[in-house]
Amino acid sequence: MLFSSMTFIFVFLPLVCLLYWLVKASYRNTVLLLASILFYAWGEPRYLLVMLTTILVNYAGAVLIDRYPKRKCLALIATIFTDLSFLFYFKYFNFFIENVNLLLSHEIDPLHVVMPIGISFYTFQAISYVVDVYRGDTKVQKSLPKLALYISLFPQLVAGPIVKYHDVASQIDCREVDWDAIPLGVKRFVVGLAKKVLVANALGAVADTIFSQSPDSFSTPVAWLGAISYSLQLFFDFSGYSDMAIGLGLMFGFKFKENFNYPYISKSISEFWRRWHISLSTWFKEYLYIPLGGNRKGKNRTYMNLGIVFLLTGFWHGANWTFIIWGLWHGFFIIIEKMTGWHKESSAQWLNVIKHIYCIFVFVIGWVLFRSDNWDYAWVYLKNMFGLVPSHFEVYQFGYYMNNFNLIVLIVAILLSTPVLSKMVYVTKEKKVVLGCVNAFLLLLFLVAVSFLASSTYNPFIYFRF
Repeated sequence: MLFSSMTFIFVFLPLVCLLYWLVKASYRNTVLLLASILFYAWGEPRYLLVMLTTILVNYAGAVLIDRYPKRKCLALIATIFTDLSFLFYFKYFNFFIENVNLLLSHEIDPLHVVMPIGISFYTFQAISYVVDVYRGDTKVQKSLPKLALYISLFPQLVAGPIVKYHDVASQIDCREVDWDAIPLGVKRFVVGLAKKVLVANALGAVADTIFSQSPDSFSTPVAWLGAISYSLQLFFDFSGYSDMAIGLGLMFGFKFKENFNYPYISKSISEFWRRWHISLSTWFKEYLYIPLGGNRKGKNRTYMNLGIVFLLTGFWHGANWTFIIWGLWHGFFIIIEKMTGWHKESSAQWLNVIKHIYCIFVFVIGWVLFRSDNWDYAWVYLKNMFGLVPSHFEVYQFGYYMNNFNLIVLIVAILLSTPVLSKMVYVTKEKKVVLGCVNAFLLLLFLVAVSFLASSTYNPFIYFRF
């Protein structure tokens, strides 16, 4: 079930909210747990058992860590191994078989495996829980339903943000309905819905049309249009989903941390990763980079640790060499920035402008790698972006992709990728006139988004793939 679907907006969410707000506080976790199981089973009923098994494995693993401290390392390893085994089988097994066949000239048949939606996200959340218990950062959760709620909570179940257990443990145990936060949550949800439906979907149609063609069948300007459209689609698609998830959390008394902080205004790739998919980058920092030694064991070890982190960041996104290359691409520039000090803020405005252009250049090229199905396609596409592909016959001219509507959406997307309107949702009650105008605008935005949903069949969520 998509957040941006009529069923969710007008049936599932109102019923869950009504029931949640009406029942006693002691029953609210039960309402959310049952709603989350229904939400997941709605789209993936056959893989519900995988998620439930993950919950049971991590519940048992944490209990063993707490009960047998002398053997807690063994319990931790066994639990994480089981978690990663599920992830490997469903997400990476066929990739492994394909590469073994290629390397050894074998013909091992791949398995017919469909990846359960959200498995990368809820697996990482489960791992964060058992590691937190192992470190003593949080107490073991002795209530199985409460742990199940943490792992399966529907606002962030299938596409994040990745919520670390120590950030929400107290909220799961005890929280009250915050009636002042509910309107703020609704507004945040509407903003996310509009970003997804009105911006990401429109730019996604442009990007999909271009990337569906042979990379040598269009001009260099069209290649850049496809890369920029996809870059903006990806941001508004994923940040829109995160906005909706954070808004839903507020409606039910949860305060999730921000997942995006205007990454496209960054002046370095290091800064970009402090602003992009924050929950993933902080997860890797807390549970991989720091345990590997972080920056505490000399420069060479720091660079190696960064390389490992970004190799696995790319691999986390998907079982494809283009994702791995994309991760290494970002890791390479972060290491170079650390070596040269490029990531540090400059007092010279002209240098900051150059740094910003450099950062845009790097991540747009990276998104081409991310979007391409294979390296051959990505390589030809990138060469086309720099005019290195021989002259060709264009199926469609530039104007075919960039009509007036798409041009307006592109301009709006570029504007909204900056913090120029960032405070709109948070206008206080004291500013009654401004608040009234903002609320009226958001209502109009909601109605327009719903009308687009009703009239269009194009409504994918990119990060459902991961």
